[in-house]
Amino acid sequence: MSVNMPRTAMVFAAGLGRRMRPLSESVPKPLLRVAGQPILDHVLDRLEAAGVAQVVVNAHWQPDAIHAALAARAASHRGPRTVEQVEDALLETGGSAASALRAGRIGPDPFFLLNGDAMWLNGPVPALRRLAAAFDPASMDAMLLLGGMTRAVGEVGHGDFAVDAHGTPRRPRAGEITPYIFTGVQIVSPRLFDAAPEGGFSMNRLWDRAMEAGRLGVIVHDSLWFHLSRPADITAAEHVLHSTLNPDSDTGL
Repeated sequence: MSVNMPRTAMVFAAGLGRRMRPLSESVPKPLLRVAGQPILDHVLDRLEAAGVAQVVVNAHWQPDAIHAALAARAASHRGPRTVEQVEDALLETGGSAASALRAGRIGPDPFFLLNGDAMWLNGPVPALRRLAAAFDPASMDAMLLLGGMTRAVGEVGHGDFAVDAHGTPRRPRAGEITPYIFTGVQIVSPRLFDAAPEGGFSMNRLWDRAMEAGRLGVIVHDSLWFHLSRPADITAAEHVLHSTLNPDSDTGL
C-alpha cells in the first residue's frame, strides 16, 4: 500500500496539566522530562523521523517556556520547523486546531494532530507510517490511533472506544468498560473542521460528528504506549524505557 505521509502537523502544548501537579505547577506538562528529555522533544522527534517538515505548536500556560524550548531546539538544528501559536484563552483541542487552520498555519492537506504528551514505542512499522497508510481521505475525515488498555503504561480509565470486527468505532454504552483509549495521535483532514464553531471546543465534538457520518477511522497501536496523566506515570514510563524489555531502545526514543 502506498503511503501519503503528511508534511505538516500540530502539537497541542497549551493545557494546564492539572492532573500532573505538582510537577506541572512551574513547568508546562509537555516540557516535563522523560528518559532524559522533555516529552515535547520526544513528540517532535517522532514527527521529524516521519518526514514532517513543519509543526504548529500551541501554547497558553507559560508560553515563554514553550518558546524557549522550541528556540533551543532550532538552535541545535533539530527539526522539524516549528511555528508557535500563542493563545490568550484556552481553546481546547478542537478550537486550537480550527484556529490554526483559519490562520493558514496548517492545511490544506491532511495533517498529523498530536497531544503534547503523546509517547509510544513503535512496533514493526512506525506508528505514524501505519496511521498514514490506513488513512483514506476519500472516505474518512479523521483517523485515530487507539491504544489497548492492556498495552498502556500508566493509569488508564474505562476506555474511550469499542471497535467491531469491521474496524468501526463506537462510544461506550452506559456503564461499559471499553478496551481502547485514544493515544493522542491522529491524522485529520481540514474537511473535519467544516462549520466548526468559533472559540474553544473539544475534538470529541468533531469525532462524534464524523463517526455518525461513517467517516471516522481507527487503528489499534501494536506496541506499548504511555498514558502520562499523573506524576507516577512518568516514573512508570521511565522504568519501561530504561528496561531491557524496551524494543525501541536503539531508536533514540
